[in-house]
Amino acid sequence: QVQLGESGGGLVQPGGSLRLSCAASGRTFSTYGMGWFRQRPGKEREFVAAINWSGDNTYYAESVKGRFTISRDNAKNTVYLQMNSLKPEDTAIYYCAASYRYLSGPFFPNYWGQGTQVTVST
Repeated sequence: QVQLGESGGGLVQPGGSLRLSCAASGRTFSTYGMGWFRQRPGKEREFVAAINWSGDNTYYAESVKGRFTISRDNAKNTVYLQMNSLKPEDTAIYYCAASYRYLSGPFFPNYWGQGTQVTVST
């Protein structure tokens, strides 16, 4: 069982930056690939980014490539999402997710966090 808790959401102006964090419980964090998804108003939940257990392989949605960076610190059981050049269309609830033994490519979560709101607006 893995429990996930996101933090770092908030209100930011267009062009600004935010860093989301996701803390995971358990001593098996390093066996899980980690990912971020988001759900925009009136839309289905969509994939944003993923990272494998060692942190040397990442995968991004086209809509965020070049603006968002996913990283992890296995010593802290934490995964991060650095979001730069934010746009109003990035407004969403952002969810952290864990996928057992994920290596690369499409990401299928086994566990979800509760989500954190990100609002990009003037």
